[in-house]
Amino acid sequence: MRWPWHCAPRTSTSIQPRTLPSATDGIAFEAVYTITWRPNWRTQPHAEEAIRTHVHSAAARTTERLAATDLPAAQDAVNAALDALSPPGAHYRLLAAHADLALSPTAREMLTQRAADEHRVRRLRFLKENLYDRPDLIVVDQLERQVPGALSDGHVAELQRLARLISSCDRWWFPVLQQWEKVGQGFTDTGKQQQAMLVLYDALKALNGGSLPDGIMPPESPGTSATASRAHP
Repeated sequence: MRWPWHCAPRTSTSIQPRTLPSATDGIAFEAVYTITWRPNWRTQPHAEEAIRTHVHSAAARTTERLAATDLPAAQDAVNAALDALSPPGAHYRLLAAHADLALSPTAREMLTQRAADEHRVRRLRFLKENLYDRPDLIVVDQLERQVPGALSDGHVAELQRLARLISSCDRWWFPVLQQWEKVGQGFTDTGKQQQAMLVLYDALKALNGGSLPDGIMPPESPGTSATASRAHP
């Protein structure tokens, strides 16, 4: 109902989308406003422009805290803020304001690329923490990637042996070699270094009653260097 002394309501619709900031770096929203307002008899010139500016400022204060990745949620938040908006002066009455938010094709492409990059970084971190720091797991991963039947039984057995060898080295030889390196830093002759490894090998056998503990592979000897190099691609 409109009283006789009231001016008729007016509706203002954006001709071009307006840019709104977002909390996502480098990405902006685009907004189209539909505003219904009623001027007073003493409405100042350019009242419509002032109303659009007032509504746009209120929307910008809301979107600058919102991520561009959830467009429907951002639009709901903006319209909720506009519903509670009051006019800054007495020259008009704001009856309704609605914003339709969108993203430009460039912004959508950037978001898609960022999501793909973030997924790739998360996967690389996962692989580093759970795979690449474990050489034995890399062998298992390569086995799982092969098409069934692509590797012969001999190749599979060799890769499994390599995984066991790497795992054995991680559990036994690597910690021992770290300490032995500190002790044997004075050995510069390759032959003496080899003799030192054989002494360590014999000591481990003696401590275990004449045989190596389960899972320990014998150290490389001069006659087996080619085999070891094939086992460690």
